[in-house]
Amino acid sequence: MNLGIFSDEHFMKEALKEAEKARLQNEVPVGAVVVFDNRIISRGHNLTETLNDVTAHAEMQAFTSAADFIGGKYLKDCTLYVTLEPCVMCAGAAFWTQISRVVFGAYDEKRGFSKLAVPVLHPSTEVVGGILADQCGELIKEFFREKRK
Repeated sequence: MNLGIFSDEHFMKEALKEAEKARLQNEVPVGAVVVFDNRIISRGHNLTETLNDVTAHAEMQAFTSAADFIGGKYLKDCTLYVTLEPCVMCAGAAFWTQISRVVFGAYDEKRGFSKLAVPVLHPSTEVVGGILADQCGELIKEFFREKRK
């Protein structure tokens, strides 16, 4: 039942909850949710350390779960909310899903897909960056400050 339209900030807060789960597992705190028809259909957070798998990023976890929920590999009419700008691998995966929107929190100055000179996402994918960027970025900065102690 659709009870109204939620904002990008609302869904980014849900992605932040996933990032917190990652942090509690000693993973880089990145979280993601996929939304279809104003409803969260999948959640994911980084599991690279837990699974010993460099591809186990939050987005990849969320894409796999969303595709399973939908029953197909294409995520048209879906939105990915992720707390950190996707890397090239995750942006490439987003391309193949043909997801309609990618909304991210903090920009990744070192490894974010937008640093490339060529487009990585599907041409019909809308991109929105900087949603709750301070909260999303601070979670990651604090994680690495603690690691350096």
